Amino acid sequence: SPLLCSFYFFFSTTCKAQLSSSFYESTCPNALATIRNSIRAAISRERRMVASLIRLHFHDCFVQGCDASILLNGTSTIISEMEAGPNRNSARGHQVIDAAKLEVEKICPGVISCADILSVAARDASVAVGGPSWTVKLGRRDSTTANPDKANSDLPSFRDGVNRLISRFADKGLSARDMVALSGSHTIGQAQCVTFRDRIYNNASNIDAGFASTRRRGCPANQGDGNSNLALLDLVTPNQLDNNYFKNLIQKKGLLESDQVLFSGGSTDSIVSEYSSNPSKFLFDFASAMVKMGDIEPLTGSAGQIRRIYSAVN
Repeated sequence: SPLLCSFYFFFSTTCKAQLSSSFYESTCPNALATIRNSIRAAISRERRMVASLIRLHFHDCFVQGCDASILLNGTSTIISEMEAGPNRNSARGHQVIDAAKLEVEKICPGVISCADILSVAARDASVAVGGPSWTVKLGRRDSTTANPDKANSDLPSFRDGVNRLISRFADKGLSARDMVALSGSHTIGQAQCVTFRDRIYNNASNIDAGFASTRRRGCPANQGDGNSNLALLDLVTPNQLDNNYFKNLIQKKGLLESDQVLFSGGSTDSIVSEYSSNPSKFLFDFASAMVKMGDIEPLTGSAGQIRRIYSAVN
C-alpha cells in the first residue's frame, strides 16, 4: 500500500523561500482544484469532517508551526503527536489528507507538501459549510520530526480560563480577537463527554440550567462512564459555520468551559457581543485569523522536505 502524509518518507525538491498564494502556479497549476475536489468528496461522505479538518490544521500549527508534524505516524525514532493528550482518540481527518495527497501525487509527484494540503483543506472545509473563504499562502515544507511534548504543553485545554487562552494564542503571535474568532469554529463539530462533564454537573452560575439538563442526557455523571459520547457543540445550526456560537455564549450555553469563559465578565465579552450581532464581522475576522495562523513558523526553502508516496518513487 502507498505511504502517504502519515508516514516518514520524503523527497527533497527545490523550493522558493517564502509563502505565496501562487507558489504552485507553474509547477502544479491544478493542485488547488484537485485538493478541493478531494476534500468536497470527503465532506459529502461525512459532514463532521469539516470541524475535524479545521481542528487538525489548528493542532498542527500550534505545535512547531504549520509543518504537518501532526500527520506523522509513530516509528522507531518518532513518537507521534497523536499520542499527546489533546490529540489522542480525538484528532481525526488524517485519511482525508492522505486521499488528497494521493490525488495531487498523480498529477504532480513530489511537488505539493502535506502541510499545504492541510492548510488548503481547512479553507475548503470552511467554504463547504457556508463559512468564509480566504487566500491560502503556499510553499510550506513538511517536518521530519514530531513533538508530542509540545502538543501537551502548547495546545489549549477545555479547562483553560480566558487569560490562559489569551496567553497561549499570544505565544503564537495571535491576538485576543484572533483567539475569539478562531474559537468560533466551535459553531460546528462535536465534543466528547469527558471534556464538558464537569461543566454540566457543577451547577455553576455561568451555565443555563435547561441547557445543562439537556446535555446531561448523553453524558453520565460518573467519571469514566460515556467518556467518548459525542455532543454537538452548537445545537441550533450544527452544520453551518456561522455566528450562532457567540449567541450561545451570551445565553450561557457554551458547551466547554473554555468556550463560556469568553463571555464571563472578562476582557473578551465585548468581542463576543460584537460577533453575536454582526455575523459578517465574525466571518471576516475568522478568515483573517486563519491566514495568520497559517503563517506560524512554516518550514520553507531547504528546511524540511516534501513527503511522497512510496509507489511514486519506485
